[in-house]
Amino acid sequence: MRPLRFVALGDSLTEGVGDPVGGDRRGWAALLADGLGPAVDFTNLALSGSQTRDVLERQLPAALDLRPDIASVVIGVNDTLRCTFDIHAVAARLDEVYRTFRERESLLLTACLPDPGAMLGLPGALARPLARRQRAVNTVVHALSERYGAVHLHASEGAWLTDRAMWSADRLHPGERGHRQLAVRFHALLAQAGIATGPGPSPEPEFPVPTRGASLWWLATAGTGWVARRCTDLLPQLLTLAAAEVRHKARGTSARLDLSASHAVASALAALSVSGPEHRPEVA
Repeated sequence: MRPLRFVALGDSLTEGVGDPVGGDRRGWAALLADGLGPAVDFTNLALSGSQTRDVLERQLPAALDLRPDIASVVIGVNDTLRCTFDIHAVAARLDEVYRTFRERESLLLTACLPDPGAMLGLPGALARPLARRQRAVNTVVHALSERYGAVHLHASEGAWLTDRAMWSADRLHPGERGHRQLAVRFHALLAQAGIATGPGPSPEPEFPVPTRGASLWWLATAGTGWVARRCTDLLPQLLTLAAAEVRHKARGTSARLDLSASHAVASALAALSVSGPEHRPEVA
């Protein structure tokens, strides 16, 4: 009997940023793989900075070559942090990725994610446009997860979001404890469905939490570069969006922005094919 094949697709969250082990990155997907059963062949294709386009065009073909029994697709935050954000394009790419795995009879794992503006503690006028974008992505992920019978984790809510111990120095990526929390929650869903047969990951960290000095050093070196790369692309547009937030708030018409975003999501989902494979029941 061949090993269970588990392939993880996504960005830095799935790559394991925030959970360094022995000079490498581990992350929630690797922790989950250890609890799926006695024989698991795990491949992590996730790459930091990836967007939905990268998953569709680069990671998906590589994943299909591996013929996975289980495929996790956790992606979308980087799309919201780009000036090219387009919920129609995001929805179409995710629909193709999800549908392809479903047609290959791979069990699909998905998750909705917290909005980056809130996690970074940005001022309201800057945070609200990012929150609106992330809500749009999450709505699409919810709808498509149901359509394709994915095992879906609601990671955009819960007490873990406000527990500082769960997060790394950059406040966007989980630390080891946070990665373990994601693995534990996914394992519980898969065990409930009779898919995970091994012991669940421990929620307790294996390694010491980075010192405050180490966290400050990260922010002063790698963290500064991380922020700068994203600000170069997003900041001009984000300032324009923030100015619109301020204008609408002054006029008492902020609800129009939310309504416009809701209409865009509805339009994006309506544009997708309504036909598809027969669903598995969603486990969530």
